[in-house]
Amino acid sequence: MAAIVCNEITKRYGNHQVVHAFNLAVRENEFVVFLGPSGCGKSTILRMLAGLEEISDGELSIAGKVVNDLPPRDRDIAMVFQNYALYPHMSVFDNIAFGLKRLKVAKSEIEQRVNDVASMLGLEPYLGRKPAALSGGQQQRVAIARAMIKTPAVFLFDEPLSNLDAKLRNHMRVEIARLHQSLRTTTVYVTHDQLEAMTLADRIVLLKDGRIEQLGTPKEIYENPRSKFVASFIGTPSMNFIDMVVSSDGASFVLTNAATRLRVSKERYRLQDGQTVIVGIRPAHLVPASDGNDGNIIAGVVDLIEYLGNEALVNFELGGVEIGALLDSNACPQRKQPCRLTVDERHIHIFDRESELTLIRSLS
Repeated sequence: MAAIVCNEITKRYGNHQVVHAFNLAVRENEFVVFLGPSGCGKSTILRMLAGLEEISDGELSIAGKVVNDLPPRDRDIAMVFQNYALYPHMSVFDNIAFGLKRLKVAKSEIEQRVNDVASMLGLEPYLGRKPAALSGGQQQRVAIARAMIKTPAVFLFDEPLSNLDAKLRNHMRVEIARLHQSLRTTTVYVTHDQLEAMTLADRIVLLKDGRIEQLGTPKEIYENPRSKFVASFIGTPSMNFIDMVVSSDGASFVLTNAATRLRVSKERYRLQDGQTVIVGIRPAHLVPASDGNDGNIIAGVVDLIEYLGNEALVNFELGGVEIGALLDSNACPQRKQPCRLTVDERHIHIFDRESELTLIRSLS
């Protein structure tokens, strides 16, 4: 197994810098997910780890050895690509065995190792088939098996599920999670899908414009986003954002706009009188307000309901801003009915209007 250490790694194409001073230590056996929108640099960083892209500056080490100048074959890594990259004229067996044959491994050992990995991934019935005769999920399992059979120190996955339909993505995500639990190989996984990141990762590296926006466990990033960008990117449905003005009232700050009024403690937030801030509230944290409860009320008239099964996403307008609330589908108001909700202060996020960084004291 191997740890990965990235020290001030940068990537430039001519005068255009796409990765800026990237620092990261991936622990042995850890599953780290690079997450972010298209163009944030996540695949470029992965390709630098693999040796498929030259590192412009900085130092990369794997298992304590600097590998900047090593070719991919000497880095003890295996990479699974988005497009599977299977040889169409070869059987599944030969696709999986291809790397071992190039290394001139004994035929009996190749057969044993192919059968072992095929058994682990449920590919035994398909070993004689060509890739064209397989489903998308089966082809992806073949690509993973081909990477696994080399018993690498590091697995690299570059958006491996993006070409699959939703049901297959869910199935393959579970298989990859089980595979990691079984092998405990150091793994770096690239995706733009936050659900994949949240369910697979030990830690998430959330990237924006070639820089790390936040690094942490899925729970840390979901509950304590350090910026509006993080808060908006993580969580489904997306967080609600409301512009509000701060005033002081004894031990509390009062946040107001034309449509609502919220009260929060001074101990929790770094705010100032007259400051304009962005208030963030997740739809799942808005709950029906009981009769007589007038604290931290968010109210409006329902204009759209999205039925999701056990829950429904109820949408209404609040001072010109569209608000979503995730409610029990059996107890939610109907369209054109009033909707009166409240939120616990622990679930109120406040961001600076200029920097868009969090104003929660505990994260400063």
